[in-house]
Order: sequence, then C-alpha cells, then structure tokens
Amino acid sequence: MSVINSIRAQLVPVNPQGYPFIGAFALVSLILFWLWPPLGWIGTVLTLWCAYFFRDPPRVTPIGEGLVVSPADGRVSLIVNAVPPAELQLGETPLPRVSIFMSVFDCHVNRAPVGGRIERIAYRPGKFLNADLDKASEDNERNGLVIATPSWRVGVVQIAGLIAKRIVCWTKEGQEVGAGERFGMIRFGSRLDVYLPVGSVPLVSEGQTSLAGETVLADLSSATRTRSFRVG
Repeated sequence: MSVINSIRAQLVPVNPQGYPFIGAFALVSLILFWLWPPLGWIGTVLTLWCAYFFRDPPRVTPIGEGLVVSPADGRVSLIVNAVPPAELQLGETPLPRVSIFMSVFDCHVNRAPVGGRIERIAYRPGKFLNADLDKASEDNERNGLVIATPSWRVGVVQIAGLIAKRIVCWTKEGQEVGAGERFGMIRFGSRLDVYLPVGSVPLVSEGQTSLAGETVLADLSSATRTRSFRVG
C-alpha cells in the first residue's frame, strides 16, 4: 500500500483544457501503431509529453497584504519600467514590469498575482513573435487583466508566443480572485507580463526561475528598496 501511495504522490493532475489534446495524440498514436509500430512509439512519447505540458500541480501560495506572486512558471526574462498597454487603462506613466517566459516544458497554467477584484479584461489580436523578445509586449496577441485590491491595482498580461496560438482566460470582469488562484493558460510556449504600481521594487532577478502562485515578485507593503542576488 505504501508503494501505491508513493506512486500517487508523484502523479500530477492534468488541467481539463488538455483532455482533447491528449485524447487526439493518443488516437493518432494508435493509428500509427497500426501503420508501423516504430511510429506508434513516437506518438506515445508525444502523448506523454502532451500530458506533461497540461499538468496542473497544486501550489502553496504565500498570503499577505501587498505580496505579489508569480502568475506563471518560467524564467524571469526581463525587468524594466514600461508603459502598460493602453487597453489596461493603467495610465501612461512607466510602471515596473516583470516578464516571465514560459518554454514548452513549463507548466502553462496561469495564476492571479494578487487577490482582488478583476476590474478589467482586455483582449487584443496581434502577431506571434518570439515571446522572449521585448517587443512581444507590444506586437503580439495578448489578453490583459487588471486586478484591483483595496490599496493597489496590478496588471497581468498573457502574451502569445512563436508557437502559441491560443490564449485561454476563464475569469470574468467583476469576479473576485484569490492570490494564486488559476485564471487561465496559454498553449505551447508564451509569456506573462506583470505591471506593478509606481515605485514598487521587484524582489526577483532576471534569469531567476519562478513558480506560479509561489514565487514572490514584490511586496507592495514593504519599505525594502534593495535586494541582492548571487548566482551559483
């Protein structure tokens, strides 16, 4: 029984968004097995990868006033001050922006960076440039949310990537969300930008790996102004 429990503990839930894709991969694999077994094994590997891509592991989210957590798994690719997309209506003043790049091997379920009310959701069609490029924030297809807390407004933008063709957002304007709560996903490689209030200091570094719902990007209530990092 302990072995069975150990195996169960290693299994990660799959997000329902992935069921149609996993089923399609599995069906194609069966057909390939019938045509030529070596192709069937290749299809099986791709089916397992598809299930891995749509994994949706539970996360332990730190809760506290002012804490902003990462909305995505991936690499912190860029930290800059940038004017937020006009459709978010966050003004024209450059805001601290943390960009997180998700490769096809990262979990793609997106989580709310803060708890609050979804004040605005704005979708904009666009290109499918490499999401690791800075100009992807302006040119690529994207879907932005503004989450309002009693003291702050935080923007989070889902950006389609080079091979990402589908942005999914299952929340609605006016809905209340908790920090770390799932709000959407992007299929097959993409990026998320988080726009922090003026004067916020990110607590992460470029190149750092983040976990959705767990890694703290900033503490809006803290007076801390600097943080050092060491690579090793």
